[in-house]
Amino acid sequence: MITLSSVPFVSGLCIGFLSIQYFVYLDTSTAKPAVFSLGYSSGVHYDKRIPRHIHSDEDRSVAANLSQNVRLLCWIMTGPKNLESRTKHIRATWAKRCNKILYMSSVETEFPTVGLNVTEGRDQLYWKTIRAFQYIYQHHRNDYDWVLKADDDTFVVIENLRHTLSKQDPEKPVYFGRRFHPFVQQGYMSGGAGYVLSKEAVRRFIKGFDTGKCSHFSIIEDMALGKCMETMGVEPGDSRDVKGRQTFHPYPPHMYLIKVPPRKRPWYLLYDHYKPREGPECCSDHIVSFHYIYPVEMYTLEYFTYHLRPYGYKYRAQNIVQITSYHFTTSTL
Repeated sequence: MITLSSVPFVSGLCIGFLSIQYFVYLDTSTAKPAVFSLGYSSGVHYDKRIPRHIHSDEDRSVAANLSQNVRLLCWIMTGPKNLESRTKHIRATWAKRCNKILYMSSVETEFPTVGLNVTEGRDQLYWKTIRAFQYIYQHHRNDYDWVLKADDDTFVVIENLRHTLSKQDPEKPVYFGRRFHPFVQQGYMSGGAGYVLSKEAVRRFIKGFDTGKCSHFSIIEDMALGKCMETMGVEPGDSRDVKGRQTFHPYPPHMYLIKVPPRKRPWYLLYDHYKPREGPECCSDHIVSFHYIYPVEMYTLEYFTYHLRPYGYKYRAQNIVQITSYHFTTSTL
């Protein structure tokens, strides 16, 4: 029997326990891969020992067809220190939806990672990028139509990316992402948001270094790659939807979704090539990526993307597809 005098003690014990739980789960670097599967996705092989969150009444035929017709090779920029804290959570969530996935690191491991014979560090990111595309072109050039580069803290909705690429020709020199404007005349794509190169764009990137037209002139990976794209005649594509809303995002959702009073453009939007929007109209309904995503947020976004549904609404996927595919065109603005 709990007496009145013991209530403060019991209350303090409970509060202390809950506080410990809060701080334990707040440390996202120790997050473990989900112990459940978030459902089927076309062409994905899941661990049969793990129960699945399945929507048996959903028609995934469009996504299944796109996975066959838009072959996407994804490579993740990572390193030995990030495999447990970041990369394994990508492997447990969105990476399995790529047609082929490669984890690029400085050393080969059983994760598995591809060892690129480079050293680690932010000043080595462009070398790692160069070596990664060279490895892909040498070993997998017949395995893809498009190549996506993403960081080990980027969340990607692969089905939306395939949809946006489905009206494009991989044999044309083009690449897509969040377009920035400084430093390169035609602009360049944000590295954090991820960027995707057509088959021809990859070929020209490799040729640029084989012929000496491109070089490692800067440690700024995304800008340096953008300069090589410009030199080799690869056009930056416009990945916004028909309403002018962005699909690739170099920061987390909360950096864009909160409506704020009129002000000067904030620091994280200064580089945007197109006039940015803030508030709910910032982002396409068919977003492709968000960056700086913690492991716990990977699973949260995975759940929100593939499972959260408001009751009483009928999803109008086909109408949206017809609209958004229209605006996804190349541009040299």
